Amino acid sequence: MVTAPHFYTACSTAREEIGGRPRLAYTSGMASRRRRAVILLVSAIAVLQLAGLGVGCALSGPRWAGEVTPHFDGERFFTPGAPKLAGSFDTLDGFFNFLKWQATRERGPWKAYREEAPGPPPPRDVGPGAMRVTFINHATTLVQLDGVNVLTDPMYSRRCSPTELAGPERVRPPGIRFEDLPRIDAVVLSHNHYDHLDLPTLERIAQTWPRVQIFAGLGNRAYLASHGIESFELDWWASRTVGDVTFTSVPNQHFSNRGLADANGTLWSAWVMSGTAGRAYFGGDTGYGPHFAQIAQRLGPMRVSIVPIGAYRPEWFMAPIHMSPAQAVQAALDLQSTLAVPMHFGTFGLADDGEDEPLEALKTALLTKPAPFAVLGFGEGIDVPREQP
Repeated sequence: MVTAPHFYTACSTAREEIGGRPRLAYTSGMASRRRRAVILLVSAIAVLQLAGLGVGCALSGPRWAGEVTPHFDGERFFTPGAPKLAGSFDTLDGFFNFLKWQATRERGPWKAYREEAPGPPPPRDVGPGAMRVTFINHATTLVQLDGVNVLTDPMYSRRCSPTELAGPERVRPPGIRFEDLPRIDAVVLSHNHYDHLDLPTLERIAQTWPRVQIFAGLGNRAYLASHGIESFELDWWASRTVGDVTFTSVPNQHFSNRGLADANGTLWSAWVMSGTAGRAYFGGDTGYGPHFAQIAQRLGPMRVSIVPIGAYRPEWFMAPIHMSPAQAVQAALDLQSTLAVPMHFGTFGLADDGEDEPLEALKTALLTKPAPFAVLGFGEGIDVPREQP
């Protein structure tokens, strides 16, 4: 038996006249129009949802297919011992937590886009035993050691988004013009989010320096290859050498996805670059955890640690994936850093902390827990002192 939709109300058969028309005809017409309107609305929502799902799936990259490991369950990667993600889209609780965050956001202030003068061109390279770090923007730094020039998570696009029409937009230009970069020998990618794996920038790098070696976590090689970019994928604790520098993928605490169907299908990594006179650590995106002390214990103290301090509020939502500035101070100490350089702030408004808030919170944290931080301006470089004896 066919029943009426739940929003339909059967109308009375009374013949009372309303506006010269029988009430039966009037109420039936209202119900019919209401039914058509609701059907159109539901259909529109369904079309939008299906379109969004289709786009989200189309954006998804290949997933890693390999043997089970302590951080891969056969389908998804994970950081052992890490707290549960508050906003994971692959669970109903995570989806509702995301909606809760969006509905209760209290965003700190960000200035409008402004042009700023770029920093001076960095040196062509540095000699044996020397080490230099230049902060470009967001998580993009230039690390120079032992004649090898390395870019971390290079990001030169206007938006960190799958489209130039929408998505987080930068508030300042990169601190070093692309044309002023020295020869790039290697690139390290921490994970595949749009503010860290920027295809237009990587394509430009590969075209400009065809011999560049690009390193990423397991599962990212296939995605990069589909866009004509050659790369090497490494598991945690695996290493590869460029010149006199050894690149080692090390654990961090985050997640990965490009679309809706590839959640945690590729590995996220921090990186340690070991030269003749010490090690440089690049953290990418990471929550705070025991992995920092484990890295120092296994590989030795860091001559410089480049650590993220931004996109950390609200902490109930962000803490598993983004450190607070206070936690970044502790991470630098855990890594036994001779010098620490903050990054991941002041370029894209990705969370609720304001543009200047991470640096202000870092300054406050250093009052109670001193650590050897050097805050670099956009485009500013620093020669890293040698490790303490």
